[in-house]
Amino acid sequence: MNQRPQDVVEQALSLATGGDCVVIADETSTANLRWAGNTLTTNGVARSRRLTVIAIDWRGTGAAVGVVSRSGVGDDEVESIVRAAEKEAAQGSLAEDAGPLVDPGSGPFGKNIPGHPGWDDPAESTGIGVLAGFAGQLGDTLRAAASGGRKLYGFAEHDLTSTFLGTSAGLRLRHDQPTGKVELNAKSDDFTRSAWAGEATRDFTDVDVAALDRGLAERLEWARRRVDLPAGRYETLLPPTATADLLTYLYWSAGAKDALDGRTVFSKPGGGTRVGEPLTGMPVTLRSDPSFPGIACSPFVVAHASGRDSSVFDNGLPLGPTEWIRHGELAGLTQTRHSARLTGLPVTPAIDNLIFEIDGPAAPGLPEMIARTERGLLLTCLWYIREVDPQTLLLTGLTRDGVYLVENGEVTGAVNNFRFNESPVGMLSRLAEVGATVPALPREWGDYFNRVAMPPVRVEGFNMSSVSQAS
Repeated sequence: MNQRPQDVVEQALSLATGGDCVVIADETSTANLRWAGNTLTTNGVARSRRLTVIAIDWRGTGAAVGVVSRSGVGDDEVESIVRAAEKEAAQGSLAEDAGPLVDPGSGPFGKNIPGHPGWDDPAESTGIGVLAGFAGQLGDTLRAAASGGRKLYGFAEHDLTSTFLGTSAGLRLRHDQPTGKVELNAKSDDFTRSAWAGEATRDFTDVDVAALDRGLAERLEWARRRVDLPAGRYETLLPPTATADLLTYLYWSAGAKDALDGRTVFSKPGGGTRVGEPLTGMPVTLRSDPSFPGIACSPFVVAHASGRDSSVFDNGLPLGPTEWIRHGELAGLTQTRHSARLTGLPVTPAIDNLIFEIDGPAAPGLPEMIARTERGLLLTCLWYIREVDPQTLLLTGLTRDGVYLVENGEVTGAVNNFRFNESPVGMLSRLAEVGATVPALPREWGDYFNRVAMPPVRVEGFNMSSVSQAS
């Protein structure tokens, strides 16, 4: 496709023959580095473009929707996508979430969005140059690891997506989203000990790979002593990455429509939602904010399709700071304008970042929390997380790359891995301590959701349901 993405949006809208139309063009560029056994292995760059056309066929007070989304679309293929979407809409049944498109005059759109380029500015892009400084650090770190008897494996990747959104109501919006991460795995020379670290970033200027390696080296030393422990409930310290994985799943499960229909842990017995009920006695807040420093995200709704927690009719709806848990109380659920009409609650669409923090004075860091632990477990991260029971939000999964025993304020050795069965909602009710909030990378969900800031937490009675042979 030779046209600029915003020109493709305009072309598709001009080709629409009836009803309303929403067009989204996403232009993405990526760059990556990979290494194994202390040696750089590959690097690469790529570009892609996806065009989504949403045709809306109004029938009286209702509407049917047709959605067609394709990658690699040529300039001469735009009309065929518009016609395919219109055909799908004409043949479809009425959409329950039907409503008027967002009014261009109802919010801070276009060039008025602070910090965002205007509609006509070129699409942003990334390239291997964004990793240049990191690559220099990495080379030094790989050599240091080799001399220290460690083998490092991992990758760094950076994406930049420019999204252009246009509607037949006259809305024109764009957002440029950088997304980066590094994952680093260290193994002892004999491969009997393993440790992992990861970090999310917007541009790699804030990544200190040598510091990540120093943390991994310390954990490999902790693992020289092995302690076997049985399954059971343990006082457990979760680092920010593990907290992020559990609370991200809680956030994804906090849809207002499902709660109203009695499907989830946020459903109120007898009908309605649990908004307004306390979830924990700790003064904690779970929130999202499109302008949060370091993890900023789109300040408006971008919905490529409708679902229980999203609506194509909400495309372009402004997003702002939103609290999901306030001072320990459930304050909001993700919902569309349609579900808000059903629940009677404010319109609070999903936002692409998440922050969890304790209210009040400065909170401790993880080292301080370890120092005042009499006996408990310290996790590295969780993986293979799956839902067991939506009514309690019971999750199961495995520990990975380091579970450590803490005794009298010191890490005294590594213990075996476990399968856990735990609900993040139940976990909130057993919080004993919440540390300082820092940027974090969810290991399990980092490919889909990596704009988070989380604290380490101390949980009473974390349920390690069985011993796992996973390494």
